[in-house]
Amino acid sequence: MTLRSFAFGILISASVVAASTSLASADLLVNGGFEDGNFTGWTYSGTVGDANPAVVIPYNSSASYPGGAYGEPIPANPGGFGSAGTFAAYFVSDLATESLSKTITLGVGLYSIGFSAYLPQNGFNNQFDALFSGSVIGTTLLTTNVAANTPMQWYDFVTTVNIAVAGDYTTTFTFATDGRPAKDVVIDQAFVVAGAVPEPSTWAMMILGFLGVGFVAYRRKALPALRLA
Repeated sequence: MTLRSFAFGILISASVVAASTSLASADLLVNGGFEDGNFTGWTYSGTVGDANPAVVIPYNSSASYPGGAYGEPIPANPGGFGSAGTFAAYFVSDLATESLSKTITLGVGLYSIGFSAYLPQNGFNNQFDALFSGSVIGTTLLTTNVAANTPMQWYDFVTTVNIAVAGDYTTTFTFATDGRPAKDVVIDQAFVVAGAVPEPSTWAMMILGFLGVGFVAYRRKALPALRLA
C-alpha cells in the first residue's frame, strides 16, 4: 500500500472513530461505563452471603478482589458502544441476590440502548451457576444462566426502543447465586442515546467500506500514470 492511500484510510477511520466518541458523549445514562471508578449515580441493593459485593475493577489487572477479578486480567471490550474506557462492574458474590439500578427521565422518541457483558474464566470454572439479567430503561436485553454461555469473550446487547410516554425509566442489572463457589459476570458500556445509532458491527463495515472507496479512488488516479510509463 502506498503512503497516499494509507493516509486516506487513516483519515476516514479517524472520522468514524470521532463520530463514535461523539455518540458516547451523548449517553444519557451517566456513568454507564463506571468510568469514575465506582457506582456513582447507581443504586446498589441486595444481600451478599460471603461479604463480596459487586465492585468496579480496572481492566487488565492481575490484582485479587476487590481490585481485580481474583488475578484474572479482564480485557477491554473491542466492540460495544463507544470506548470501553478503564473500568467495568464485577459481580462475584456467592450466596447473593444483588442489583444495580439507575432511573433517568426520557421524553417521547426513539432511543438506542445496550450494554456489554463478559464471563471471567476463573469464575466460570466454579461449581455453582449464577443467574444474570440486564434491563435498560425497562427493556430486558438479557436473562441467562451463566453456565449456558462461553467464557472469556465479550457479548454486546444493543437495540432501539420507542418511548411513547415521557417519564422516568429504570435500568437494572441483577445477579443471583445460590451456592459457593459460583460463577461471575463483568458488565460495561451501558448506554441510552436519543435516536438510532449504528451497532458496533456497522461501524466496522463503515470503516472497511470507506477504506475500499479510498483505495479505488487512488487506483483510478494512478492508472493514467501507469499507462504512460
